[in-house]
Amino acid sequence: MGSLPEELSNAGKQYAAFAQAYLSRHSASSQQLQAALNYAMQVGGKHVRPLLVMAAAQSVGCADDAWLVPATAVEMIHTYSLIHDDLPAMDDDEWRRGRPTMHIAFDEATAILAGDALQSMAFALLSDASLTQRSATHQLAWVHTLAKAAGQQGMVDGQALDLSAEGSTLTLAELEALHRRKTGCLIEAAVLMGGQCAPAQPSQEIVKALSRYAQSIGLAFQIIDDILDVTSDTETLGKDAGSDFANEKATYVSLLGIEEARKKAEALHAEALSALECLPSDTTALRALADFIVLRSR
Repeated sequence: MGSLPEELSNAGKQYAAFAQAYLSRHSASSQQLQAALNYAMQVGGKHVRPLLVMAAAQSVGCADDAWLVPATAVEMIHTYSLIHDDLPAMDDDEWRRGRPTMHIAFDEATAILAGDALQSMAFALLSDASLTQRSATHQLAWVHTLAKAAGQQGMVDGQALDLSAEGSTLTLAELEALHRRKTGCLIEAAVLMGGQCAPAQPSQEIVKALSRYAQSIGLAFQIIDDILDVTSDTETLGKDAGSDFANEKATYVSLLGIEEARKKAEALHAEALSALECLPSDTTALRALADFIVLRSR
């Protein structure tokens, strides 16, 4: 699979340590719930969204670690969405990140509660003035960006569209609209929240460039997911392979075929890289993440 440069691997470790420390300081009184939260947030997965926050912050000249707060909040929202998406009432998956899904490892009620807790913890973290290293204006921007991306005009809407589309024939435009919400909105939020780490509010030109980059890699991420769902196996992916086909979901592979889907992902990769040209600082990490997303094997 595509590998991450050492700088990004180290940033991933820094994020994981921060997230675990925050979780341990804000534990639930219910041992069952706390065990589930620890299970959910244990090191695992690709940490693409936290790393996008860091990389975007770097691209606008941030030299400190203020990115850790929004990065952790984004991953909490992402993790809650995976827990709920895996439930029997949703996608009914049994494997995630190489382990049993939350409702299998614990039970459905605990899975729902753990997801609920992670969602609220994300916004508690963003609004914690003792941790943010940024002004209340920055905090408000983070909260607004994440809430909008996660809710009824973003990720949740995308999941609703995905469920209603099972067994249906979608056009390519309809599929793209679905995934720009289900997957793309949170990826875009991660990039924009990284840009919002800048001491001064980023210009509209910078915001547009970050959005263009994020929208391109967000869609590319989903296309590669669709390809891997039919070309890989459960052990390699760490989640249920072939679940899209089993659930009769429209995918880029079912509409375009593997080769055309891969070409589309490569075109989106090129579009993402071209969007970085006007950013004021180091875009090495954003470029590396775009490469990783398109070249990954899980």
